[in-house]
Amino acid sequence: MEAETGKGAAHIALVGMMGCGKSTVGRELAALSERPFLDLDREIEGRQHRTIAQIFAEDGEEAFRRMEFDAILRAVCEPPSILSTGGGAVQAEANRELLWRSSFVVYLRASPDCLWARVRRNRNRPLLQRPDGRQVLEKLLAERESRYLEAHYTVDVESASIDDIAGCIWDAYSHRHSA
Repeated sequence: MEAETGKGAAHIALVGMMGCGKSTVGRELAALSERPFLDLDREIEGRQHRTIAQIFAEDGEEAFRRMEFDAILRAVCEPPSILSTGGGAVQAEANRELLWRSSFVVYLRASPDCLWARVRRNRNRPLLQRPDGRQVLEKLLAERESRYLEAHYTVDVESASIDDIAGCIWDAYSHRHSA
């Protein structure tokens, strides 16, 4: 994949691990930017009439990833919006190409300790519903982080408020698109 700048991007796509705040930050950023917010996992659930956990259990991760590609494709064909991707969306090259060509991609970075504290009791995280969930989370982060770091912009989300994170992203996007 050729390196993209995100300069012509209409969308802002939030990437990062489960629990980093993509949906929460995305809603705040949508309000700030006066753009629609699309949580791609919720879009998939709505089309499938099942939860992500049910899709993983019944159809497997590979089928879910195909659904995820379709959701990204539909989203980037819509007017400018704020997109919250699934944590593993960046692993597929086709997803990365779509996102990086159509969007200003922002990595919401958090440490494994922070992520685990946020997700450990959430039963809607199918990849972590195991006794070794913490180790699975750390392994997933290690596998995905190099892809996340390809984002046009990275924000550390552990100690900043949601308002500050959204404002920082909007400022970076606005600066990049006014240059």
